[in-house]
Amino acid sequence: VQLQAFGGGLVQAGGSLRLSCVMSGRTFSSYDMGWFRQAPGREREFVAASTGSTWSASSTYYADSVKGRFTISRDNAKNTVYLQMNNLKPEDTAVYYCAARNERSIGSYPDWGQGTQVTVSS
Repeated sequence: VQLQAFGGGLVQAGGSLRLSCVMSGRTFSSYDMGWFRQAPGREREFVAASTGSTWSASSTYYADSVKGRFTISRDNAKNTVYLQMNNLKPEDTAVYYCAARNERSIGSYPDWGQGTQVTVSS
């Protein structure tokens, strides 16, 4: 599995960004896709996830810190998962990573993209 994330940048507080992550090498629709982030000096943390849809409709999950502000979505035809980030706050500043996991698996995500920097200025 190869993952390529892009779309990060510098934005003022209250602004918006949309991250994209393209997956290649496997059947995208059968993979759970996640977004994680890591701020300087902090551990990587979960942001949002979209489950695969082989056997049932895809579900989405969010960290409490981003609920109501971030939206994860996926386009299976384009092998792409998105993270729409609205009302950004300085504490959202981090490197954002996309990750993939076969929908039949549980636990940690084994496949990771290279990360894209998001910086929110106050």
